[in-house]
Amino acid sequence: MELYLIRHGIAQEATGDIKDEERRLTKEGQQKTEKVAQRLKKLGLQFDLIATSPLVRAKQTADILIAAKLSSQIEECIHLSPDGQIYNWVVDWLEPRNFAPDTQLALVGHEPCLSRWAEILVWGEVKERLVLKKAGMIGVKVPETGSPLGRGQMFWLTPPKYLL
Repeated sequence: MELYLIRHGIAQEATGDIKDEERRLTKEGQQKTEKVAQRLKKLGLQFDLIATSPLVRAKQTADILIAAKLSSQIEECIHLSPDGQIYNWVVDWLEPRNFAPDTQLALVGHEPCLSRWAEILVWGEVKERLVLKKAGMIGVKVPETGSPLGRGQMFWLTPPKYLL
């Protein structure tokens, strides 16, 4: 299975006036994310499912991916919230679904959560070495059987500037 960890686009700054979960993509964030999505489509990517954090900026990013026809399936996933834990995601969300080996999943979320997830999938622990830019993507291939933790193979790490 291939997991594509995608960080949300550029969002409004955190202020006391706006709750973090309500921060929206800026106009620039929408435009850049749309360009990245179109480039991913031109590269031939197609996701079986896009799972997204419930926070507004991540859902907007996932909606842009859907609009670019990168998938027809979208689902909100609480585990992709900024404080989500990969261990809970694997046990509560991934394992019960028994996806086919050739499944391609897009996971839209936040930093530093997503880069830490990628490190745990590849190295089995957080090393604080990977950084995922806004609207950037990390691809990790995970094994068909057994726990994916520490057994993944990273095949993609792209900041958005290379996709614009």
